[in-house]
Amino acid sequence: MAIRLQDWLREATLALAPVAEQPRSEARRLVEATLNWPIASQLADPDQTIDAASLEALEALLHRRAERHEPLSRILGRREFWGLSLEIDGATLDPRPDTETLVELALELCGGSQRSLPGRILDLGTGSGALLLTLLREFPEAQGLGVDQDRATLATAARNAKRLGLVDRTLFEVGDWLSGVSGRFDLIVSNPPYIPTGDLALLDRSVRDFDDPRALDGGADGLAFYARTLREAGRCLVPGGVLILELGIGQADSVLSLGYDSGWRLLSLRDDLAGIPRAMALTQP
Repeated sequence: MAIRLQDWLREATLALAPVAEQPRSEARRLVEATLNWPIASQLADPDQTIDAASLEALEALLHRRAERHEPLSRILGRREFWGLSLEIDGATLDPRPDTETLVELALELCGGSQRSLPGRILDLGTGSGALLLTLLREFPEAQGLGVDQDRATLATAARNAKRLGLVDRTLFEVGDWLSGVSGRFDLIVSNPPYIPTGDLALLDRSVRDFDDPRALDGGADGLAFYARTLREAGRCLVPGGVLILELGIGQADSVLSLGYDSGWRLLSLRDDLAGIPRAMALTQP
């Protein structure tokens, strides 16, 4: 059975409304990915016909999104981050817009006149490479190291680096957080696992069912990776270097207390678009 594009979009928009903030837009992106029809073409010719085979493929994707609550980025295999199109897969954490707050803070602290531009950048738990690759684009003279425990994740990050033309300035290594890192860096960034173990089952299905729990589980209180980072990162920073951490909701005071206990000084705390403290920058005297 064939169907007109506008009729399928109408039905898909209704199906996606409970799970998507912009259901019509997501429906169009599913069409674009499946039929290779650019959105401009869809707008120009809403009466074009979707044939039976294409309709079956579209309905399968719609089911994944509407019924299984699979994020659109997972279905498409890519995520837009700071204007970059990044490949993601089942092994990588899906980078969220909140994480862009770390980029904003890094540019504020390291891109102005108050500090020299970073020469070496370290990204702990690099995942898709979103943070590291974005910062390397913003700081074109910098070199970067991304560390992650999962080889498949690092393979995805390496493909992203190649596609963005950053291979010559990027190195990815399998490692247990900071334990195998040598040398010193001007800037260390991390979006660590920070969900308390007991809260994992309470997460939205789109997160709980599709993100690797290793990238989410921050231990009993959600602070395990913060404590470890704040104990160990000082040896990896140059004098005056900056550490920027993503924060979970309500964790700012606890992370700052851990930082003070390990000899760190607060440089800045930045809210995300929802007004939640999301990125913390620290240094050591």
